[in-house]
Amino acid sequence: MKLRIKHETRYDFDAPVPFGLQQLRKTPKSFRNQQIINWTTEIEGGRKELSFEDYHRNTVELISFEPNTQTVVLISEGVVDVEDTHGVLGRHEGSTPLWLFQRGTTQTKPGRGCMELVRSLPKLEPLEQMHALSEAIRQAVTYKIGSSSPDWSAEDAIEAGCGVCQDHTHIFITCARHMGRPARYVSGYLMMNETELQDATHAWAEVHLDGLGWVGFDVSNGISPDNRYVRVATGLDYMQAAPVVGSRLGHAAEQLSVQLQVAQQ
Repeated sequence: MKLRIKHETRYDFDAPVPFGLQQLRKTPKSFRNQQIINWTTEIEGGRKELSFEDYHRNTVELISFEPNTQTVVLISEGVVDVEDTHGVLGRHEGSTPLWLFQRGTTQTKPGRGCMELVRSLPKLEPLEQMHALSEAIRQAVTYKIGSSSPDWSAEDAIEAGCGVCQDHTHIFITCARHMGRPARYVSGYLMMNETELQDATHAWAEVHLDGLGWVGFDVSNGISPDNRYVRVATGLDYMQAAPVVGSRLGHAAEQLSVQLQVAQQ
């Protein structure tokens, strides 16, 4: 299925900003089950300095601000062709070793909450056990828009009892790693059935299972990704796969707005 995507990020500052740098991870990955038909990034109030591929094989664009700008607009758009593989991506590729995905981070360090979730799981075959983990997380942590902060850890979300897709994903990969399985965070786009307009990207998890390779799990929706999902960036946690991260000089306050459209072409 071909999906047309437009992702706009806009920053409005209340005073001139002398200098700023942003890393964009908005360009989808060309992989076995998805191919980029076309993709462009347009910038207002800044310029693209360079583009490179990080060690997770994410496309990263480095954007600098125009001196003393008060508005920066980043527009990425294009068409991606996605095949439904029922969440199964297959064998691990690239130079990054598989063992790295068992390494914890600040946001994915297991504590009492994650350990109790793992202990509560029934004894099942690996694939069924991962589905059981996904359902256990959905029952323990209610999906609630605006209920969490981007810097929350998996344990923070369990303690609060609510969160968003980022939190569900952090909990899943934390628990999977605690069980000895390589797992990674995925950020991307999801075509929703009820609306084309969205105000945020989506997040889900992938875990590596013997005999299958990488398999995706969207905990928030209780399914494995299909041809409505476009993989953009992967990492050990949100911070390594976030669509936009960066820094700037000065003390200007900012207003951030995001507009996202995902539709079948």
